[in-house]
Amino acid sequence: MQSMATVGIFLFSYFLNIIGGLTIAVIHHPLRKGQPMLRRISPALCLLLSAMVIVAVSSPMSVDAAEPVKLIYDTDIGNDVDDTMALAVIHALQNRNECELLAVTITKDNPYAAPMAVLVNTFYGRPDIPVGIVKDGVTKDVGKYNAEVYNTVDEQGNRVFKTNVTPEMYAELPDAVAVLRKTLAGQPDGSVVVLQVGFSTNLARLLDSPGDDISPWTGMELVEKKVKLLSAMAGAFVDRLSEHREYNIAMDVPSAQKLFARWPTPIVYSGFEIGEMIQHPGLSMRNEYNYVDYHPVKIAYHFYRGLENDQPTFDLTSVLYAVRPERDYFSLSEPCDVTFDDAGRTHYQFNPNSRNRFMTVTSDQIAMVREALCQLCSEPPKE
Repeated sequence: MQSMATVGIFLFSYFLNIIGGLTIAVIHHPLRKGQPMLRRISPALCLLLSAMVIVAVSSPMSVDAAEPVKLIYDTDIGNDVDDTMALAVIHALQNRNECELLAVTITKDNPYAAPMAVLVNTFYGRPDIPVGIVKDGVTKDVGKYNAEVYNTVDEQGNRVFKTNVTPEMYAELPDAVAVLRKTLAGQPDGSVVVLQVGFSTNLARLLDSPGDDISPWTGMELVEKKVKLLSAMAGAFVDRLSEHREYNIAMDVPSAQKLFARWPTPIVYSGFEIGEMIQHPGLSMRNEYNYVDYHPVKIAYHFYRGLENDQPTFDLTSVLYAVRPERDYFSLSEPCDVTFDDAGRTHYQFNPNSRNRFMTVTSDQIAMVREALCQLCSEPPKE
């Protein structure tokens, strides 16, 4: 449509200029009826009319594309398959130039977690995204699917997924805090969205980090300067879950308490109830990932959830809001202060002076989000 309009504008402009140079226009004088007078249309007037037409026709179509959202993805990949699915959604959105994945930092302290993240990044054509790992973190078990996906072999017994990070390299991988500091220091002020869909360990430690050879600024100062939003899958914000110890909080309560009390930018929480209400259909996983023989997301889903079962979209919802906040996929609460007690339970109090909110959804939004996530999560790698 836009190219056709451009051609039309050009032809109309060209036609007007020919008229201005060669044509005699017949115009009826308003004071002497029936007596036409001859006037030459000025070339300058034609150029002016041509410019006016170009502006009038092209202005509604000249919409500047939004800058891709700069993302840092902090994840406990391997504890639930939604972390891997959310990473797939990020890559689909980056394929569409809607976001840019700057780094992945991991809060699951197991040697297969970083290889799994790199494996997924490599599958989607981005093997060189920096990855940092937690040191002395929680959940040291391997989980249900990281090792299985990493060790998948074909019919000839060859490993299917190639990565430049292996479990044997675990001790040599960079600390997540160093990766976070370096990534933030290299970005424009107020440009980064941090996605936390795991534990609060890495980000709490970031806030405590001093200036160093990466940046003279402390971690708190880097966040204040560089981050515009923290989109967190954390907590629970409905009455029926008042006693619920949401997993991402409960696994490292001290870090969560520190992080959410001190974080200096706006926070949007996707509570447990959001992902619970929006289920990713197993039917999609069975039918829409078969464009390759071995799909890491489908294999992970098989080992964790089972292809016959639906899966809560916990972490995926935080990604979708972070990249498309204006699309009305979710509603937001009134501003509120959020705290977590020593058991990991969520407490909140509305406060008009707070910068923080939690997400809510209607039945219509649930259907819209489910469809959007099905399409994004199953999108093939960019060729």
